[in-house]
Order: sequence, then C-alpha cells, then structure tokens
Amino acid sequence: MKEGILIGIAGASGSGKTLVANSIIESPGLDKAVIIQEDSYYKDLSDVPYEERVVRNFDHPDAFDHDLLAKHLLQLLNGKTVSHPIYDYKLHTRSKETKTVRPGNLIILEGILVFCKAQLRELIDYRVFIDTPPDICFIRRLKRDIEERGRTVDSVIKQYTETVRPMYLQFIEPSKQYADILISGEGKNSGAVDILITKINALLHNRHQ
Repeated sequence: MKEGILIGIAGASGSGKTLVANSIIESPGLDKAVIIQEDSYYKDLSDVPYEERVVRNFDHPDAFDHDLLAKHLLQLLNGKTVSHPIYDYKLHTRSKETKTVRPGNLIILEGILVFCKAQLRELIDYRVFIDTPPDICFIRRLKRDIEERGRTVDSVIKQYTETVRPMYLQFIEPSKQYADILISGEGKNSGAVDILITKINALLHNRHQ
C-alpha cells in the first residue's frame, strides 16, 4: 500500500494550476506537501540544434518523459527520495544538475497532460481539473513567457496558435472527463479550494487510520 496521497491538478497552460497547488500547501497541516510539476519532466533536447528545439511541439504528450515522472511519483509515494530533474525553459534542455526531493504524506502533481496518460492517472488518488476560459489562459501565458522565460510576443502568439490551442482541444480538454472535481480558474475560487482541502484532509485521515 502506498504511504502517501497523490493529488493531480490538470488544466490548460495559464489556467491557474500552480495557484491552486500553492493554496493547498498554505493550508494549516498541509505545509509539508511536495509539489511536482510535469513541466520539469520535458525530454532533454540538448542533442537537437537550438533552431529545431524552439519549434518543437511542447504541448504534445510525446514532449514529456512520463515514464520517468511515473517512476519518481511511485518512489515518492513509497517513501523514497528522488533526484528531480531541472529544466531550462529558455534553452529547452535539462540541466545536468538535479534537485533532491524527499517524500511527504501528500504529493501534488500539476501539469497540462497529467490526466492523459493512464500510467499517471492510476497513481492519482484525487483528480482536479482547473477549468478556465481560453482567452484568460492566453493572457496569463503571454505575460509569464515574456517575463519568466525570455520569449517575445510574436513567438508566444505563434506557439499558441500553432500548438498550444490545438493540443488543448485534442488532449487537455478531453482529459477533463477523468476529473473528480472541476474548479474555475477565473477570479476568486476560495470556496472550491476550501472544499478541495477538506477532501484532501479526509483522504489523509483515512489513509493513516
């Protein structure tokens, strides 16, 4: 039997997944939760010329090393420490350095495609989908990619229209069917987050009885 509880948070890029994850760990008693981001598990493209890297489809399931992610999640859930990859979003490569992540009784997995792969879905104890209008997601993504990832306005718009939106419609939006709860990522959602935290506490209580 697994030692920990795994909460999965999915939704479009810019939907508010990280905000909900952070709201959980700010709750009393849940501050020792471990957050794992699917983005850290992008496949390493260091052997690919930079000009080819930047035009890759980073919103397709094949862009991620989900096998390694599933392996690390299972290790954490069984009380083992993992060497978590570090990804460079500007260069589209994985760092040679890793981050040591120790297990906790609550692990939060967040990412755009975490419900799309059965190997991940089957590990998750409770699935949360952040349902946010596409226009809001795009504005948030535009701001983030320019400020944090060194992108230009034109490159963000090109990527959004050519891969982000099509992949959302093909993979992410349909994965909503696997969610146990839908939470709006538009504006304040404290009520829904409170319900989610109550559920998480109940799962933790039942697991350790």
